[in-house]
Amino acid sequence: MENLRYPIGKPNIPEEISDRNIKDWIGVIELFPSKLQKLVSSLSDDQLNTQYRDGGWTIRQVIHHCADSHHNSYTRFKWTLTEDKPVIKAYYEDRWAELKDSKDGPISLSINSLIALHDKWVYFLKLLTPADLEKYFIHPEGNEKVTLKENIGIYAWHCNHHYAHIEQLIKRKNW
Repeated sequence: MENLRYPIGKPNIPEEISDRNIKDWIGVIELFPSKLQKLVSSLSDDQLNTQYRDGGWTIRQVIHHCADSHHNSYTRFKWTLTEDKPVIKAYYEDRWAELKDSKDGPISLSINSLIALHDKWVYFLKLLTPADLEKYFIHPEGNEKVTLKENIGIYAWHCNHHYAHIEQLIKRKNW
């Protein structure tokens, strides 16, 4: 069950984050929308409405979740660079996934959103200075400090994590 929930494991961000790490992570974020679009382009509505694991979201919900989550993350980057150590707004992603647009909406809405957002996000990320990357926000759950360079790694992992959910389901079902 843990392999289905965390198919690539939990995030493993190194204590010492190198320029190479950041470049590689930005590359993952850059390619994610096109890889995701290609992965799901031939799926039927029935397939899109299949849970990737028992008790998990459907493929459709995962795709909509990625758009929602990545939009929130982009905003957190902006807050961190325009405010002093902001306490970010957390959201109930499980409740968002149960909203009608996430459960029933066309995936093209979120795929198109991801394409545009990631183009803008990657452009923005490539402009960050070493000093920018050290800035951080406070996550209200546990008052955890998250630097921007850590958050790049977290979202590269997030891309790969949800891609793997969908890819593994496609392989298990032989679609």
